[in-house]
Amino acid sequence: MNNENLKVTTRTTFQLLAPGAAPAPVVAELVYDPEDPYAVAIVFHTGTGRVEWMFARDLLADGLLTPSGEGDILVRPASDDPERVLVELNAPTGFAILSAIAEDVAAFLDSSYDVVQPGEEDLWIDFDRELQKLVSTID
Repeated sequence: MNNENLKVTTRTTFQLLAPGAAPAPVVAELVYDPEDPYAVAIVFHTGTGRVEWMFARDLLADGLLTPSGEGDILVRPASDDPERVLVELNAPTGFAILSAIAEDVAAFLDSSYDVVQPGEEDLWIDFDRELQKLVSTID
């Protein structure tokens, strides 16, 4: 099945939060592709190229309500502003804390649920294709 026309992409502006500095706007895209039905991505376009962070769609949804995640990606409601959600990205080269409007993130998730309902993700996985990808990496 060609799921390209089912991909959900929402352009949004995050605020990059840094100690002692004013928040800096960062334009990014939230992306949901039913070809990887359990995941979402945040895509940043930088001067040196494209940076993509992929993580569980459930993590993003849970993080709207309560602190969620561990390790590389944490999502939580902003303690000082209930209308915002924080996304913390941790990498060996550094970390970033981004703030987004929670309503925008919720609208993006709702659009992704219009494509693939929660709990039905497994119905969208092409196991033959995934097995072929796995076998081709072994060769």
